[in-house]
Amino acid sequence: MRNHVNDQQRERYKRRPKLGFLGAGWIGQHRMDCIAASGVADISWICDASPACVAKVVEKHPNVKIAGTFDELLEADLDGIAIATPSALHAEQSIRALEKGFAVFCQKPLGRCVREVLSIIRTAQCVNRLLAVDLSYRFTKGMQQVREAVGSGAIGEVYACDLVFHNAYGPDKAWFYDPKLSGGGCVMDLGVHLVDLALWTLGFPSVHRTTGKLFASGKPIEPHSGQVEDYAIATIELSSGVVLRLACSWRLPVGCDAIISANFYGSKAGVAFQNVNGSFYDFVAERFDGTSRTTLSSPPDEWGGRAALSWAARLQQDPGFDPEVGHAIQVAAVLDAIYGRGSSAIAEAA
Repeated sequence: MRNHVNDQQRERYKRRPKLGFLGAGWIGQHRMDCIAASGVADISWICDASPACVAKVVEKHPNVKIAGTFDELLEADLDGIAIATPSALHAEQSIRALEKGFAVFCQKPLGRCVREVLSIIRTAQCVNRLLAVDLSYRFTKGMQQVREAVGSGAIGEVYACDLVFHNAYGPDKAWFYDPKLSGGGCVMDLGVHLVDLALWTLGFPSVHRTTGKLFASGKPIEPHSGQVEDYAIATIELSSGVVLRLACSWRLPVGCDAIISANFYGSKAGVAFQNVNGSFYDFVAERFDGTSRTTLSSPPDEWGGRAALSWAARLQQDPGFDPEVGHAIQVAAVLDAIYGRGSSAIAEAA
């Protein structure tokens, strides 16, 4: 286990880092293509159980090496590993990679519960290795504009936020519907983005209380029911008095592919991040003054790979632990509270 970044290692990272990808499905391929196109790092190794996925990667990146197992990937000459595997594997795989001395970029959610997230982050801190999570919506131009408007005080003192993510389709992998593997349904899949965006925009204030209601096929479900939710609503009360309202779903009949928004209301004005015409990819940011609105940003915006690029660029400069990832603990604690996993979750993460 390597737990110290010496001068020689820092000098090494000034060159283009060598990256491995554990999981080469659509998300993994998209992230590696973005990094390769940027020239920030080299795509050196991949590991995936699907021959079809491996073939697609090799077609685009003919010099990439193939690891037959995760153990083999851990023995490769790499600087960092990007993990795009089912949620149940994130904690074990991230910890093993970190303990081997690799930086890690992990798909969301980092863990299925606050305890898993705590374990991963504590490992990264202990071995002093860079860890980041693919919370991609932070890197849209729209959310950057919204955060700037809130943080600068341009809309006054924020007192309420409305957050929505309705995906009219839902996941196509069976493990998403097994709570032991996924950690939850649409809240874990989509709500994690909403909670993160709200707390990130507001500067990660402390949370006072969280309540939620979960539904499956139109009927309420209780915690530990063995079902995953396909619709959820939650109220998150911050210690400052700000109230966040959250709604997310799979397969809700919303008349379009998706409804995605994050609206912040202040004492002077409002500001909003919203998808365009049901798109999963195109967003606008607007300022609201009474009944009038001003556009802050609009498409096009190639944002999907920016979180991965940010991690790779940081890795090139410094492979050491970045405390920013610690905010993932608070997000995970809020999700635990929505799921009714114990009132101590947020206190434990504080």
